[in-house]
Amino acid sequence: MGTVAHYVEVNAPAQACYDWWRPLTRLPEIMSDVRKVESKEGFADRTEWTVSGPAGTSVTWEAEIVEDSPPHKIAWSSVDSSDPGLKNAGVVRFDDRGDGTTGVEVSLEYDPPGGKLGDAVAAIFANPQSKVEQAVAEFKTIIENR
Repeated sequence: MGTVAHYVEVNAPAQACYDWWRPLTRLPEIMSDVRKVESKEGFADRTEWTVSGPAGTSVTWEAEIVEDSPPHKIAWSSVDSSDPGLKNAGVVRFDDRGDGTTGVEVSLEYDPPGGKLGDAVAAIFANPQSKVEQAVAEFKTIIENR
């Protein structure tokens, strides 16, 4: 399983940062490959993700919030009923620095399968460290300009 992480300090309170992240539906604003994240009807903590794949395709899976500790942490993981080739998880931690500044750490884990599906998933998760760093920088810009 691959893991990437990035940390940044933002000039915003931890609660505001947590509130922005909590529904997960705003992630397309900061992650260029994520087309949409929608709340799953009938499930308070479940979302459906659609991500750009290779050659104009898209890949969809469901994820569930597995830990929710406002305003300190949100963690999610793909659900077992999703395509087994799309196992992934994420966690965002918010560290209130006490002066209106919050340390934000985003960590993602992914387990690419083999074969043709593996090639498609590898394209989605290509250069994940750079993508996470870019997403965190976008979040910093958004939250500080609120």
